[in-house]
Amino acid sequence: MSKICPITKKGSKMAGGYSNRIRATKFNPTGNVRKHPNLQKKRIFVPELGKHITLTLSTQGIKTIAKNGAYKTLKKAGVI
Repeated sequence: MSKICPITKKGSKMAGGYSNRIRATKFNPTGNVRKHPNLQKKRIFVPELGKHITLTLSTQGIKTIAKNGAYKTLKKAGVI
């Protein structure tokens, strides 16, 4: 399963973690945490090609396909 959305190019990123103590006293940082996007495996039917394509997409990518259409979005992203 890929860890990057082919449409939105979303991948993991590093973010800072905070405990309640650092918020109160500016002391004892907890270090960095890796944040992952919400990736989901979807099977999409493309009518122009007449077949199904299985992709791992972020939820934002799924919304983009629903708004603009599968063929146009996948063509622009270079998947097709």
